[in-house]
Amino acid sequence: MVRKRMTHQENRSGSPAAMVDEPEKQISQMADKIVELIKLASVARARSRSGRPEELTEAEFLTLDALSEGAELTVGAIQKRIGVLPAQMSRVIRTLESKGGDAYVSCSINASDRRKIDVRMTAKGERSLRAYRAVRRRFALGILESLNETERDQFMSILGRISQIISQARLADT
Repeated sequence: MVRKRMTHQENRSGSPAAMVDEPEKQISQMADKIVELIKLASVARARSRSGRPEELTEAEFLTLDALSEGAELTVGAIQKRIGVLPAQMSRVIRTLESKGGDAYVSCSINASDRRKIDVRMTAKGERSLRAYRAVRRRFALGILESLNETERDQFMSILGRISQIISQARLADT
């Protein structure tokens, strides 16, 4: 059962029309804050990019990250793992094959199914992925260093719970 709290206006008028679903309103405000934080982080990241061709897009980062977990994946497996459309995945792979004049990935025809393409990260891709992660980590450290110990403990607890919820949702989708 959702608990409703009376607003100041309702206290004076007693009108049911003035009732506000406080938990729903709070959750909505939190969702808006999360969207705003994602936007701010994206803008900050875009401003920090120098425009160099070796800078990674989000889809390129996710592709290299997926490849870092194993030796080799098919294009289809990467596409499913990062949740992009097949046409976008093809563009990402083509870009990573010649990004900034260097190959971040190498592709070959799958030995057991010639319809599939196997993708492997190159040494240049590994270096770029490490550098990208380091930039993201420095950004996060800059924010987290501003929190006191109690705030960091609370934040870690909440992050753990959110991570658990997302993991459960991902399992349910498969």
